[in-house]
Amino acid sequence: MAVHSGGGEATAAHRPLSWRALPPSPDAAVLVLHGGQEFGAGRPPAVNLPGLRMLPFAKAVERGAAAVPGRSLAVGTVRYRCRGWNGDRADAARDAEAALADLAEQLGPVPIVLIGHSMGGRAALRAAAHPCVRGVVALAPWCPRDEPTEHLRGRSVLMLHGDRDKVTPPADTDLFALRARDHGARVAGYRVHGSGHTLLRRAGDWHRSAAGLALGLLGLGELPAEAGAALALRDGSGDGLHIPLATGRR
Repeated sequence: MAVHSGGGEATAAHRPLSWRALPPSPDAAVLVLHGGQEFGAGRPPAVNLPGLRMLPFAKAVERGAAAVPGRSLAVGTVRYRCRGWNGDRADAARDAEAALADLAEQLGPVPIVLIGHSMGGRAALRAAAHPCVRGVVALAPWCPRDEPTEHLRGRSVLMLHGDRDKVTPPADTDLFALRARDHGARVAGYRVHGSGHTLLRRAGDWHRSAAGLALGLLGLGELPAEAGAALALRDGSGDGLHIPLATGRR
């Protein structure tokens, strides 16, 4: 596929899907999407801190899947061609959609869960209309108040946000969750008390919980009871959006 640079000139084909674990005939897949910037047409640097931040999440997913006998999981990451979202171009979402298309072409119609942080959370939520996507685990997601939610009908959306986040407002995540639920999504929300946007405080809780929730959505583990109850709530309810994330959750 042809892509374009920030100046609109054609560049070499960009393949956004990168595999971390690709067993033969996997039963399911997880895609991990890192954060970025509101604007930025340049390529992410070779040493990309937002990408490095997500490596423990991918490793936690791999460890969790390895503990499930008789099942196998593919784990991939999305490589962005630009550092920013870039307004209506929505570059990160386009890359997420392209990665999903490549994944489905390679593996067939396996169920997929997306894990995304910040801009990656927005990209994951935007790309979740893909028919193979079973759900999204959004970490401190960037959810502008005009972000669409209609396409999330029938999807499971788990949103985790630190109460000290000064970059992406937790209140915006709450509003997004309510609108998504109104449009037929199954939604649960966790508050990570004492943590901010970088996911560094209580990092182990973020890693374990995101991995466990993703595997639970894929049937490779059990969802926590409080998440299952929140996902069962229907439109109009604001319950189950501020579940305190327990310390040391397994």
